[in-house]
Amino acid sequence: MLAPKLLDDNDNLISTNISRAQEPYLFHIDFDKVFLLSGLYRASIFGIDGVDGVVAYLVEVEGCDMNKRVSMGDTPLGWAAGNGHDGVVKLLLGRHDIGPDKPDKTGQTPLSRAASNGHEGAVKMLLGRDDVNPNEPDRYGQTPLWLAAYNGHEGVVKALLGRDDINPDKPNQDGQAPLLWAAYNGHEGVVKMLLGRDDVNPNRPDMYGETPLMSAACTGREAVVRLLLGRGDIDPDMPDRQGRTPLLWATENGHAGVISLLQPPISATHSPA
Repeated sequence: MLAPKLLDDNDNLISTNISRAQEPYLFHIDFDKVFLLSGLYRASIFGIDGVDGVVAYLVEVEGCDMNKRVSMGDTPLGWAAGNGHDGVVKLLLGRHDIGPDKPDKTGQTPLSRAASNGHEGAVKMLLGRDDVNPNEPDRYGQTPLWLAAYNGHEGVVKALLGRDDINPDKPNQDGQAPLLWAAYNGHEGVVKMLLGRDDVNPNRPDMYGETPLMSAACTGREAVVRLLLGRGDIDPDMPDRQGRTPLLWATENGHAGVISLLQPPISATHSPA
């Protein structure tokens, strides 16, 4: 077969140049060091799993290391999952010697990369493995759920919350839980799913004392503020370390809609006769 032979030749740059022309957005790849990329890496990056059966061939090559990292610090599975190539992910996971949870240089696992980019198919396949930890943080403390919530990937968040061993309130290194960033970015669907969990603290502050409600208030996310206020255990007046409340943040930033939601009602004793 010509395609596997071409991809397996590390000295031949033709296949990489073709791939580069087809996928110009992959600017983060150091193509000047392309000789470090094996055929399996190239196929995993660009999702070459079609009629030629390139990956199916390469994974059976004797001595092929399924878990070897390249100069970018990632494995073939990490590349395939991060780029949403479900067919390649399925083939790689079929290998008995695959390491499905092996992280890259930043500590992101294949699940983290798939979750961050919103690739539901890859996420669901990885979550089906008992040897994949859904709570594994990267070097910044960001879990797969944290990354999915930050980017507003509702389908991925739903899949992750379906795992019995998921921790939906695990913060990053700055003490910021998934709910806080989902609220800050105005991801209503994600906020609603997280608020539906009893194991999510809606008042959880980060290292600066900022709460999810404060994050939503300061950025003018009216719908999110309304959702948060719908939780009976929310504290609408909880201040940050500077003593600023959600209402004060909304006032300083001129978010009239949020102000009206946070403004305490006028007491009946002060109503006109």
